[in-house]
Amino acid sequence: MFRTLIDAFKQKDLRNKILLTLFILLVYRIGCWIPVPGIEPAAFDTSFSGESATFLGLLSSITGGALSNGALLALGVIPYISASIIMQLLTIAIPSLERLSKSGDEGRKKIGKITRWAALILSTAQAIAIVIAFSTNGAINTGALGPLIEANVPWLVAAIVAAVLIAGGMFTLWLGEKITDLKIGNGVSLLIFVGILASAGQAILQSIQAAVADIDKIWSLIIFLGTVILIFGLIVFIDLAERRIPVQYAKQIKGRKMYGGQNTHIPIKVNSSGVLPLIFATALVAFPQLLMSIFWPTSPAFEWYSTNMGMGSWPFFVVTAILIFFFTYFYSQIAFNPEDVSRSLQQNGGFVQGYRAGKPTADYLKKISSRITFFGATYLAFIFIIPSLAFKSIQDFTTIGGSAGAAGLVTAFSVTGLLIVVSVALEFDKQLNAQMMMKNYRGFLK
Repeated sequence: MFRTLIDAFKQKDLRNKILLTLFILLVYRIGCWIPVPGIEPAAFDTSFSGESATFLGLLSSITGGALSNGALLALGVIPYISASIIMQLLTIAIPSLERLSKSGDEGRKKIGKITRWAALILSTAQAIAIVIAFSTNGAINTGALGPLIEANVPWLVAAIVAAVLIAGGMFTLWLGEKITDLKIGNGVSLLIFVGILASAGQAILQSIQAAVADIDKIWSLIIFLGTVILIFGLIVFIDLAERRIPVQYAKQIKGRKMYGGQNTHIPIKVNSSGVLPLIFATALVAFPQLLMSIFWPTSPAFEWYSTNMGMGSWPFFVVTAILIFFFTYFYSQIAFNPEDVSRSLQQNGGFVQGYRAGKPTADYLKKISSRITFFGATYLAFIFIIPSLAFKSIQDFTTIGGSAGAAGLVTAFSVTGLLIVVSVALEFDKQLNAQMMMKNYRGFLK
């Protein structure tokens, strides 16, 4: 990847695109530190400490700490991600949206517009929920806006805070789209990538400072970072793994020319669904605990759920693993449809060696896809449970930078975050290589 960056910087147009992307990312990071007028950052940050806020900590790490800082871009790309996932599900459930998704660029533009409106609605709902949830612990400071607003109209302060959060969420989406327009990577993914790296960098810096102050803690830091490197290697290995099904195209004579006759393959990735099943499963199990911790923190239901289904408990891991399998199989049906692939092969004169075109080929592809999906689901469940237990044990039995430092490392280097970082980095490398290859082709044609 570093070699790809060096080669890209040698080309003026790619260098300008990379520098402009870095500038947009810098603007995003600045917006992650400027607090919203009307929010008390210290009181806001206390809501993200403790066992019940583990899921909130994960969301904050995705935004690079902007959520826990109560910053202008606190919502980040979370509303847009939620809207995109909802639209993917609705595309399957609603026939009109499915037809729209298959109608080319014009249909995708319309779906993108609907997704942005859905993101605005979700941004509004999340901003209002944040204001309502955190106004009880002093996080919404009615005197923070000075003489502009009197203390006897707190609803106006809350309205201003909500409006700023909504505007910040949509501004973040706009920044992501500007990066996407440069065609060197997905803008939303790069914003998440930078946010996770920023959270990880802060956690590592705090841990190094603690290790310098107490030399005995350095071994805990080394063990933790060694575990992270091993998990990184496993994620990269599986992310690049794929099953290649050989395909042969029959020779066809059209006029005076002969077409076909070449051999190729159908690549089926082991982890074709990426990190979405893990995010969906974790959010579905953790959301009730998060909701009760905000609105009913003293209720018996919250106490029972935190004890029996809280993040880190054995029932939590078991239920999450089952949901990971479910969502992995669900998304594999979206990413790879054996009937469509078989039909496309038959129409273009292609066939899988040893199988007749049509239904036999579709059945074979379905069997292969089902087996690979099972392995991919097992991998996601393994990569979620085992490293999470390892990180938790390191947090329990070590004192890396104190309990807050250990929790910061575990949150910043969550398995979900590691999967996102690896997938975004590999996709960015592919995009740069594709841009350089296109430039070489243009030079050859000229």
